[in-house]
Amino acid sequence: MQRAIYCMPIPVAEPSLPRSLLRDDVYTRLRDAIVDGTLVPGERLRDQELASWLGVSRTPVREALLRLGQAGLVQASPGRSTTVATLDARAIHDAQSVVAVMHRLAVEQAVPQLRAEDLAAMRAANKRFATALRRGDAEAAIAADDEFHAIPVRAAANTALESVLEQYTPVLRRLERLRFSSLAGRDSVALHNTLVDLCEAGDTEGAAAVSHATWETLKPLLASLAEASEQTN
Repeated sequence: MQRAIYCMPIPVAEPSLPRSLLRDDVYTRLRDAIVDGTLVPGERLRDQELASWLGVSRTPVREALLRLGQAGLVQASPGRSTTVATLDARAIHDAQSVVAVMHRLAVEQAVPQLRAEDLAAMRAANKRFATALRRGDAEAAIAADDEFHAIPVRAAANTALESVLEQYTPVLRRLERLRFSSLAGRDSVALHNTLVDLCEAGDTEGAAAVSHATWETLKPLLASLAEASEQTN
């Protein structure tokens, strides 16, 4: 079954970014546009149009597209077009497995380093997360969830771990937008609270296990995605 290819509509409401924009910023902007659905699965990406939208040259756009391809967010056909990747169940499953383990490791390394203000920041982020879920605001929920998990990652200060998470977490965020728009994401609030409590108690093993379990809650949605993919094909 041939997938539909969409021509890219340039968002007219977005202002141009400064020409001094670094290539990392170009990557971040395009990554976020894919994750939040501004650029939809199957949409064709033309580097000249993207460069005009972002107010930069084509070179950082091309570099960003290569990085996005490595992260599994875009698909490039040699000599043909580059498109936004579809939600591929296998790719997301692989990313989920890696991200869950990396966050477990981050918490293991972070617990001895976490300060009272770090724990307070995690609780505050979880409250914002819960509020966003009640409102059905997936974007705010993802932002608060990112903030929550970033605290132990920063405390771990493991640059290799951070690099792996930066590459694979966006793949999961596309799926989590679906979960955080429904009631399915609310179990994470309780898991977050338990995680902070265990961190505060200095229970490294327990906190690491709960962190891993938090990312394992994506598996039912992954199973549904895989089933839907099989029915489509």
